[in-house]
Amino acid sequence: MIKLLQKKRKLLITGGSGLLALNWACCMRQEWDIVLGIHHHSVSLNDVDTCHLNLDSPDVLEKQVLQVAPDLIVHTAGLTNVDKCEANPTLAYQGNVQIAKNLAFVAHKLDKSLVHISTDHLFSGYSSFYGEGDEVQPLNEYARTKYLAEMAIKELCPDALILRTNFYGWGHSYRKSFTDWIIGQLRSGKRINVFNDVFYTPILISNFVKVAHQLINRSAVGIYNLAGTERLSKYEFAVNVAQVFNLPEHLLVESSINDAKNLVIRPRDMSLSNSKLISELGINFPDTFTSLNELLSQEKRGLRHEIFHSINLS
Repeated sequence: MIKLLQKKRKLLITGGSGLLALNWACCMRQEWDIVLGIHHHSVSLNDVDTCHLNLDSPDVLEKQVLQVAPDLIVHTAGLTNVDKCEANPTLAYQGNVQIAKNLAFVAHKLDKSLVHISTDHLFSGYSSFYGEGDEVQPLNEYARTKYLAEMAIKELCPDALILRTNFYGWGHSYRKSFTDWIIGQLRSGKRINVFNDVFYTPILISNFVKVAHQLINRSAVGIYNLAGTERLSKYEFAVNVAQVFNLPEHLLVESSINDAKNLVIRPRDMSLSNSKLISELGINFPDTFTSLNELLSQEKRGLRHEIFHSINLS
């Protein structure tokens, strides 16, 4: 008796040339048909399709989503440059709020499952391990617009899943990730200054994606913190990277955010509590060393090279 192959579900990811979208596609391309929604840059990844998306026009976007016919939409697009958001609030609103509104409207109208990627920058930074119900106190335009996007998503698409996070993984040629920068500088023998008074709970993208899909499979809705369990300073994280990748730790120089000139105000502590998620899913998160060893393994398997060369700038 011949078994019929089960058709894979289709996943559309906005912001298709970004760090999260590229890594997400690589994580899930064996299980899902992946379509990366792109705007400016062309993308080339094995077993991944692309399409041009117009997130600025709900009417055009609706037609494009109908054509792609995804089972799930993950919204990663947005303006993440904190300084650029502060310098141009109108651009920040368009890039973070308006396109989220447009997508939420279309997703709800077409009855498409929607996952929205938010941020850990939403709070004052005077406490640690913020929970989903803690008061939001944005310190800058980036945080303010990301929070407005959350509120718009909840209103326009009540069944959406909203994930607050701070992730790391392999970047591409024209925009490197934090770990790319650390590894590249240390491999070049360069000293780098890293803040010892800014704290967060970073998570490896591949771990993030696996847990995100557990939530998706449970039809979870509302806000979840999907972050690592360990609260680390940027400096402590960089030390862990150096140790796992066998790089010269002495080139890391502890510095304070107070010494950074002309930097838009940011929260000093962005750590998120993932206790709600752990309680509901009954899972354990790998520690930072284990996750960074997985990142090293990804490099050895060629993932870093593939993602680095995935963007066509022409």
